[in-house]
Amino acid sequence: MTFDDQITFLPVSDLARSATFYGQTLGLQLVVDQGDCLIYRVAERAFLGICLRPDRVASSAVIITLVSQDVDGWHERITEGGGVCESPPAAHPKYGIYQAFYRDPDGHLLEIQRFDDAAWSTPT
Repeated sequence: MTFDDQITFLPVSDLARSATFYGQTLGLQLVVDQGDCLIYRVAERAFLGICLRPDRVASSAVIITLVSQDVDGWHERITEGGGVCESPPAAHPKYGIYQAFYRDPDGHLLEIQRFDDAAWSTPT
């Protein structure tokens, strides 16, 4: 048995504001509009959904990690687009990664990360 796709859903307090962040600042492709939930493509078979849930708050224990070889380019794009930088791009030798952290409009923690460890391989 295998899974076909992956979707992570985040509660948001203002759907339009979050749609601007995920759709314009991050440039994610909107693939499904369910009215109060929008689903964006992150990678070929990975998706991120944002759902209007004004009574919910962001969890400080959850990190949404987006993997890219161009962490610095994403840092420039996100900060120029008004994204809040928690921690600028930096190497983390213990884990063999290069990473940066940001907050979305509802305070969800986003990490942009590159694996520098040669043992890491991404499926093609």
